[in-house]
This record gives sequence, C-alpha cells and structure tokens, in this order.
Amino acid sequence: MSVQENEVLVKITSAGTVSIPKQFRKFMDVQKGDYVKMILGKDRLIVRKVVIF
Repeated sequence: MSVQENEVLVKITSAGTVSIPKQFRKFMDVQKGDYVKMILGKDRLIVRKVVIF
C-alpha cells in the first residue's frame, strides 16, 4: 500500500458505524464475518485483525 493510499476519509453513520475501505480490508486480509479489535489510544483508534478459533 502506498503512502497516498494509507489515508481515507470515512463518514460515521447515524448508528455510529464506519466502513473499512476495500483497499484496507484487502491489505489486512479481513472479510465479512471476521473480527477486529479496536484499541483507543490518546488521539487515535487502532484496528487490528483478530483470529478466533
């Protein structure tokens, strides 16, 4: 993924949901039904792929 592709503006819906852009899902190898962990930092939100067995 290039530097130009690592930032995307995403709108939060009225339900508080956001969509992970297609290029990010492909890069992280996440698909419908997969789980991610959201970690709140000082001024950022980190999304990590989680594998549940």
